[in-house]
Amino acid sequence: MTVIDESKTILVTGADGFIGSHLTEALVRMGYKVRAFVIYNSFGSWGWLDSCGDDVAGRFEVFSGDIRDPYGVKRAMEGCSAVLHLAALIAIPYSYHSPETYVDTNIKGTLNVLQAARELGVERIIHCSTSEVYGSALFVPITEDHPLQGQSPYSATKIAADQLAYAFYASFGLPVVTVRPFNTYGPRQSARAVIPTIISQIANGVREIQLGATSPTRDFNFVKDTVAGFIAALLSTKGVGEVINIGSNFEISIGDTALLIAETMGVKIKIVTDRNRLRPETSEVDRLWADNSKAKKLFGWEPKYGERAGFIEGISETVEWFSNPRNLAHYKSQIYNI
Repeated sequence: MTVIDESKTILVTGADGFIGSHLTEALVRMGYKVRAFVIYNSFGSWGWLDSCGDDVAGRFEVFSGDIRDPYGVKRAMEGCSAVLHLAALIAIPYSYHSPETYVDTNIKGTLNVLQAARELGVERIIHCSTSEVYGSALFVPITEDHPLQGQSPYSATKIAADQLAYAFYASFGLPVVTVRPFNTYGPRQSARAVIPTIISQIANGVREIQLGATSPTRDFNFVKDTVAGFIAALLSTKGVGEVINIGSNFEISIGDTALLIAETMGVKIKIVTDRNRLRPETSEVDRLWADNSKAKKLFGWEPKYGERAGFIEGISETVEWFSNPRNLAHYKSQIYNI
């Protein structure tokens, strides 16, 4: 059973970004009417939606605006049965540099979405969280009951946004579900993330790979699985007022990930520590490993790219995409962009 009125539109905020563009494509292919909220800019760019599949192009509506603008957000949401809220600033290093922008975008932007949804009577709101809110794991695998630890300005603003989402559920009965993806990777991901950093350097002929800390572990989630998790949450009647992890339940270190990518690409590499890429010592998240049993129980979702074999398959698909010269041209692998 689904609560979604298929005659109405689904709004995706952050639709121009990495996960949002894949999510928009998936919903269009399923036959839903989609309104893609993209950030206004003078270039008329729709971000990654400018590179969407030929079978999707022209089949969705675009709303250019700013998630920080409550009036624009409400206008974008008019006539929508549901909203998938992914718009956020996510780069952790930049949050050290400009934390106020994260407050405005991640906290106030989420408030704008929640308030508009409340006023318009939206039937279901899927709010995107992040595994970074857990900080370094105090126990593994990490369940949704794990304490929240804001170890960076980014994660602190996401904790605040998550709490706002719960507050609107508890205070006003807003039908909001918080989906908490672990480290998503795949085609179109920003080179500020570690997997694209490694692949793009190797693809450009570099063999001494510049990285930050290599000992931390992550639960990497292929973007197709993350998208499937959002859609499962959207179409379910369950999970309102709750937090649900979306993760692969497979843990691997950054260093081992780099070696696996190099093996996949058929090269040998040397890892070189770039001190500019290191987080402050107490801000580094040393370990992430998801317990995904709640998502399986509530939504019937489970990763198709789980365990080591699934991770290798996801890495292979990601490498193939980045190895296409047209795609690689989007990236400046020689520059560390916070």
